[in-house]
Amino acid sequence: MHRLIELVAAGGTVILSGAGLSTESGIPDYRGPTGRARPATPMTYAEFTGSAAARQRYWARSHRGWHEIARAVPNAGHRAVARLQQRGLVDGIITQNVDGLHQAAGAYPVIELHGGLDRVICLHCKAISERDELHARLAERNPDAVEPVDRIVKPDGDVELTDAEIAGFQVVECLDCGGGPLKPDVVFFGENVPAERVQASYDLVDGASSLLVLGSSLTVASGFRFVRRAATNGTPVVIVNQGATRGDPYAEVKIDAPLGAVLTEVDGQLAQLVGDNR
Repeated sequence: MHRLIELVAAGGTVILSGAGLSTESGIPDYRGPTGRARPATPMTYAEFTGSAAARQRYWARSHRGWHEIARAVPNAGHRAVARLQQRGLVDGIITQNVDGLHQAAGAYPVIELHGGLDRVICLHCKAISERDELHARLAERNPDAVEPVDRIVKPDGDVELTDAEIAGFQVVECLDCGGGPLKPDVVFFGENVPAERVQASYDLVDGASSLLVLGSSLTVASGFRFVRRAATNGTPVVIVNQGATRGDPYAEVKIDAPLGAVLTEVDGQLAQLVGDNR
């Protein structure tokens, strides 16, 4: 812990966060303790774009699960990260999460590597709209599709449904172009992260004094590449995560503990060391 606090106190830290940071807000992860207890097969980009039936299945599930995502609030870890940024100790935040909880805690700017569930994009005209607006339209079209409170919400914000529940669900289309299929503005499995986001993230990592990884197993290349880049640059890497990660061999410090408690302690000690500029 001492080395982590020393590195962050020096300033210039860049944070890379993953799903493990949001589990204390009630949002499941994929590969951490909650994810291993509840395996999930995510929708792929090819499946979603290539099949109307797949889109119907996705939106039927996601519409019901949106309640849980929309009402989630930042936890102690998100709030601590925002305070560290506001004190000028964190130069940038890159998140693999799509829940918007960093911003809700007051962090800005944040690079949303995989996009955000609060936005929707048309696959034809590329118009962006608000998820709450789509949710209202889907609720009007499907008045019987109520939230199944007794079912587990998955990491993407959807729930398991029966074939009969999916078959009766009516999907709506883009209002801007009058018929284009809608997709959440997130990067699906098998889809590329936009090049400008990747470059902006590399720029942050290249200028960092340290890279702090929070709640990511680093299993997928979209986040792991930044750890390798930092290590290549000779930049100290610190990982705080419950369980092993793919980046452990590159880490100068690894802390296996709940993120909310660790980050709250770091924030408290740094408030005494460098003051509170909020």
